[in-house]
Amino acid sequence: MRAKDYTVPDNVPPELVVDFDFFDPPGVEEDVQLAWTKLHEGPDIVWTPHNGGHWIATRAEDIEVMQRDHAHFSHDKFNLPKNPAEATAIPLSLDPPEHGKYRRLIMPAFMPDAVKALEDAARATARRLIDEIAPRGHCEFIEEFAKMLPIDVFLTMVDLPKEDRAMLLPWAEVAVRSDDVDEKNEVHRKMGEYLGRFVAERTAIPGDDLISRITQSEVDGRPITIPEVMGICILLLFGGLDTVASELGFVAKFLAENPAHRREIREHPELMTAAVEELLRRFALPNTARILTEDYEYKGVSFRKGDMVQMPKSLHNLDARKYSDPNKVDFHRPPASIKHAGFGAGPHICPGATLARREVTVFLEEWLPRIPDFEIDPAKPTRVASGMVNGVLELNLRWNPAR
Repeated sequence: MRAKDYTVPDNVPPELVVDFDFFDPPGVEEDVQLAWTKLHEGPDIVWTPHNGGHWIATRAEDIEVMQRDHAHFSHDKFNLPKNPAEATAIPLSLDPPEHGKYRRLIMPAFMPDAVKALEDAARATARRLIDEIAPRGHCEFIEEFAKMLPIDVFLTMVDLPKEDRAMLLPWAEVAVRSDDVDEKNEVHRKMGEYLGRFVAERTAIPGDDLISRITQSEVDGRPITIPEVMGICILLLFGGLDTVASELGFVAKFLAENPAHRREIREHPELMTAAVEELLRRFALPNTARILTEDYEYKGVSFRKGDMVQMPKSLHNLDARKYSDPNKVDFHRPPASIKHAGFGAGPHICPGATLARREVTVFLEEWLPRIPDFEIDPAKPTRVASGMVNGVLELNLRWNPAR
């Protein structure tokens, strides 16, 4: 991007300007997360003119501070490009103390007993899918497994028709990876129309599902409103339809390329918990942002009210100032050194983190005994993407079905 193509705001020093489009960073085809780490070569906080112009915090220390300082770095806007018409995503777009009032409504769905029941459902789905896939000796992993496993579990949790998956998944893809604000607003509208019927039905006649429980909730001693219910349900649906599927894609891709790590998990099941956490650290997904609530100076950077600051979790998790040899996947890292930011931090930490960990574990425990040796099909290129959420779009695997 040439200098004449954009105007640098007067609060941005020229030495902090970088030509970085997070939807298309150089090297994204080889390794999405490493493509982001090129920013570690420059200042700790930079500004890019792409996607409306925004700051990027590149170091773990600053990302941790900003994630917790909601007084200055608000979650009211968290998508880029900034969208003035963006619908409220409850509780994600709320700051404390309001955030906690709504977060408490969904947390029972992610408590240990509830997660155990969902894990059982995930395991049954994984076994069914592998029974279908294994004898063939090949699959397109994203469509045939990664999207099927967590999404079936999630649709069970909210009691939505599983046959609607084909309609809902493209909407989720737009929501987390499109750089077109109008397109994203349109899928939010469609999702609202889709969910409206179910919310109305379950407000009148509730069941045992999560949507029903939300419709019957109270906030500050009053019944929750329909717009509040819709804000929560739309956020849950977009999150549940994409996040774990994306993580499974990165994990499968890595293991297909690294047979030694596959063998280590199979031969040492006691490493499973550490392995899952390390894979989540190395292959982080979210690249969410915050909006400045007021003019504020931080470490010599003069932020202006309304500025957007992106806090990519890959830049936190691959920061050599925090992690030893961060680009390496090491299942023997001391547990204290794997306290990564893959699920965020502070009050906005992902409520579904425990379920996500269980689903990745289920994949490894069910897939590796049945398909222990697999590789990427060299005749079919892998497609990956960077965006508000990193993802693997296509991953063709092959193996010897006779083994």
